[in-house]
Amino acid sequence: MSLYLQFLVSGLSVGCIYGLVAIGFSVIFNASGIVNFAQGAFVMLGGTLTYVLYERAGLPIWFAIILSILLSAVIGMLFEVAIIKPLWKRNTSLFVMMLATLALGVIAENTVLHTVGDEAHSFPPFSAGPPLQVFGASIARQTVWMAVLSVLIMALLNLLYRKTMLGKAMRACAVDRNVAPLLGIKVDRMLTYSFGLSAALGAISGILITPAQYTAYHIGTTFSVMGFIAAIIGGLGNPIGAFVGGIILGLLQSFAILFFDAGFKDVIAFSILLVFLLVKPSGLFSSYVED
Repeated sequence: MSLYLQFLVSGLSVGCIYGLVAIGFSVIFNASGIVNFAQGAFVMLGGTLTYVLYERAGLPIWFAIILSILLSAVIGMLFEVAIIKPLWKRNTSLFVMMLATLALGVIAENTVLHTVGDEAHSFPPFSAGPPLQVFGASIARQTVWMAVLSVLIMALLNLLYRKTMLGKAMRACAVDRNVAPLLGIKVDRMLTYSFGLSAALGAISGILITPAQYTAYHIGTTFSVMGFIAAIIGGLGNPIGAFVGGIILGLLQSFAILFFDAGFKDVIAFSILLVFLLVKPSGLFSSYVED
């Protein structure tokens, strides 16, 4: 029982990270119809920037975390303004814009490789102390932080979309990007904010998982792929569904390791992707409709 609980908690915590990455995909997809293949790069940047600011610049850890999130958001918005917006105004195809996001991911990876190095890096967990013992299972304190903060961020995003003018404007763009301007909504501005929010979510994911694992220049690709699969499971364009999809994917991968082998976790992930693409490409929660 303790072994099952151990893998259950592990799957939930990693699944929450996948869910946050998947939400980043959904935020941009709702605003523009673009699949942002650079989303995993922001996971890498969040952890790497925090490491650099804390370990090399000597900043306090919490200040380094906040600054990393803000810097990532700014990078995301600058990319949208400098690259995506000009392509959008030329009526460039969505495929070309998605290739541009892929290029951003490659640029970010190589920039980190040649400035920070190719070594794996980490920083201390959010709280010190021995692992928690729950029904015989040993649970690292950072794992608890990952799960609790991910759910909290999901709740705050829900409040953003439901209770604020900015969130309601973003929802309006998600429902109909052509009608939104008739309501006085600056669609271009919402797209910029969406890239910033998506980048910030990616950075938060990287910051949460780095103390439990590590960060390195090459981890972005993995998180991009897993976040995309989670978004497909939940329903691309549905933030809540994307988060649920991330948890489902994390749990399935965790139990694949338990019952089979660590190498089977990617087999499971891509098999699920193929099943959903063939049977239910709209995902479990296909519509983005909220009261």
